[in-house]
Amino acid sequence: MATYWCEMAWLGGPTATAGVLIGVEGEAIVSVQMAADCPPGAVRLAGLTLPGLANAHSHAFHRALRGRTQAGAGSFWTWREQMYSLARTLDPDSYYQLARAVYGEMALAGITCVGEFHYLHHGAGGARYGDANAMSAALVAAAGEAGIRITLLDTCYLQGGFGVPPSEVQRRFSDGTAAAWVDRVDAAIDTFVGTGVMVGAAIHSVRAVDVAGMRAVAEWAHRRRVPLHAHVSEQQLENEQCIATHGLTPTALLAEQGVLGADFTAVHATHLSGVDVGMLGNARSTICMCPTTERDLADGIGAASALAAAGAALSLGSDSHAVIDLFEEARGVELDERLATNVRGHHSVPGLLRAATGDGHRSIGWARAGTLSVGAIADLVSVRLDSVRTAGTTLDDALGMAVFAASASDVHHVVVSGKVIVRDGRHERFDVARALADALAATRVG
Repeated sequence: MATYWCEMAWLGGPTATAGVLIGVEGEAIVSVQMAADCPPGAVRLAGLTLPGLANAHSHAFHRALRGRTQAGAGSFWTWREQMYSLARTLDPDSYYQLARAVYGEMALAGITCVGEFHYLHHGAGGARYGDANAMSAALVAAAGEAGIRITLLDTCYLQGGFGVPPSEVQRRFSDGTAAAWVDRVDAAIDTFVGTGVMVGAAIHSVRAVDVAGMRAVAEWAHRRRVPLHAHVSEQQLENEQCIATHGLTPTALLAEQGVLGADFTAVHATHLSGVDVGMLGNARSTICMCPTTERDLADGIGAASALAAAGAALSLGSDSHAVIDLFEEARGVELDERLATNVRGHHSVPGLLRAATGDGHRSIGWARAGTLSVGAIADLVSVRLDSVRTAGTTLDDALGMAVFAASASDVHHVVVSGKVIVRDGRHERFDVARALADALAATRVG
């Protein structure tokens, strides 16, 4: 049994707890003792130890756009064309190298599990690789090498817009029909599911999947009892086109097709009506907020507090990876809403931490992760409280300091499923910065 003594740890309450001794056997936490001294042989974890962070919404290949597409004018739609240019450059080998480095960066940031919203399935012009799930296999292998768990949210993407055939690059995303998507993802789930890997489903958006396709994906997810995600109302134009085509908002259309429910996560949910908020709350769905991407793409500010008040849970994602920092995403939920309302204190600090940990893990299918409790998956993330950002922290303000001041750079020790992945701020398996530089050089676009 491995034993970890935490100077401070968050056990789910309103404040941190001092002197917590955690016993781990295999991938599980088997004991939690409070007010304990550090015994001989225990690993001493300085600072604040949190449960593993869950990145509930990732597009790994978008990391190659960081710094290249953010300056100057434009919109979500012009950024999308730049993303398409990048997508043309990738094959299973180059995607593996890029994703391995990106997931390594996540591990350094305290992320122990990622929900990969995966839609880059096929080769040029939509030609299938010899293994139709070769790109999925690259992502699964990359997560394994980086030492984090993955939920592969296999994404159905059938059309280029409402009633619009897919473009040349969008054919790389499309299986052609929902039935073909089902056939391919059935093979994926049978091949990949195992230790550290889960396969879920995603509807890219109401723009990219017709109503019959939405029903087929939802039925598959419900039959397999796996998480189901979708981009929802990220852009106002999406709402306008959906209402013009179907007479319904995206949320209402998804509800009509049987998509909403406790296993459903709406990603972004930025431009919702009051009725939409009520539907998502009543369904006990989860909302994945991605503040750093929503800022970067000028998407807008979602009504996170209204959704939480209506009964929806919140999770967090780094999405396009403008940065990979779940502390920044957590405080962004609160701080962006302050800007929109001129009011402070929409979300409690424990509530924001739950979005980054337990509720995030649950939204991507790992209900046993995200808490420091007996029987939970042994994910431990220790955050320095002596950096220039966090120095002077006391037990009473440790949680607030983590959410509102700490950064990914303050993570110094990460245990994933009982295995040490990050020690003293360095990845145990490879040089992540070098891996990123090499992978990004191979995918450089204009």
